[in-house]
Amino acid sequence: MDRLTAMRVFCEVATSGSFSATADKLDMSRAMVTRYVSELESWLNARLLQRTTRSVTLTDAGEQCLRRSQQMLALMENIEEETSSDNAELRGQLRLTCSTSFAFGHLARVISKFLALHTMLKIDLQVGDSTVNLVEARIDLAIRISSEPDPLLIARPLAVCDSVLVASPAYVSQSGLPAHPQDLPAHRCLSHSNYGRNTWRFQRADETLLVDIASHFSANDATVLLQAVLAGGGITLLPTYLMADHLSKDELQIILPEWTAPAMTIYALFPSRRHLSPAVRALLDFLVEEFASQPW
Repeated sequence: MDRLTAMRVFCEVATSGSFSATADKLDMSRAMVTRYVSELESWLNARLLQRTTRSVTLTDAGEQCLRRSQQMLALMENIEEETSSDNAELRGQLRLTCSTSFAFGHLARVISKFLALHTMLKIDLQVGDSTVNLVEARIDLAIRISSEPDPLLIARPLAVCDSVLVASPAYVSQSGLPAHPQDLPAHRCLSHSNYGRNTWRFQRADETLLVDIASHFSANDATVLLQAVLAGGGITLLPTYLMADHLSKDELQIILPEWTAPAMTIYALFPSRRHLSPAVRALLDFLVEEFASQPW
């Protein structure tokens, strides 16, 4: 059996902790995943994984094998990409991670445009706001929205992320408009679990104001809050990239437009500039160009 494929299967099992999840991700049967891991253990004459009915964990030998396997797989990907660059054709697979809301709002569309230009390339996009170790998860590029990106990563800014208060016309008709941010505690507020769950910050000229809100509904994803506010659930603070279309269709209206929330930046993050593959460089340049005009 192909030892490189066995290493790839083993790395996926070690990362996910599941034979079934690995089978689904690599589009092979669970029996084939088990066989690849068993063959790798036979080749190395070492037990790599401890298997129980509830979990899969690495042995000491498995820890060493995981590091070496990841290095070899990365080396093979670099060889494929460098070889293919002679023909000006990008190949291989890139692994990306991004928040659900930005992937839904814009990144999926931009990736589709990029792949249409590079038909030999594949992209695996993992969505979610949880922090992952890019090296351990073999992530080539992370798209994150932050005011202070991880200083251990290389950060390339893509666009400014503005947020504004919004509500549906139905909610405004029923509950009225706040005249000042200090009126917000008397309204039904929807908040993001990870950003300003109980306190919202506003600015007007040189004035800064912190408002403690009583969040009636919180969620860890902005697309969920968008659906809730469209349904008349209350007032929420949302990024403009997610709701521009709804504003133009009068499905939402901006609340307290003279007050703004602090802007953040949308970054592309990657572990190192060394040995950055042609595919990652091409995607980075494409993202910068696509988001330069902030279409939202």
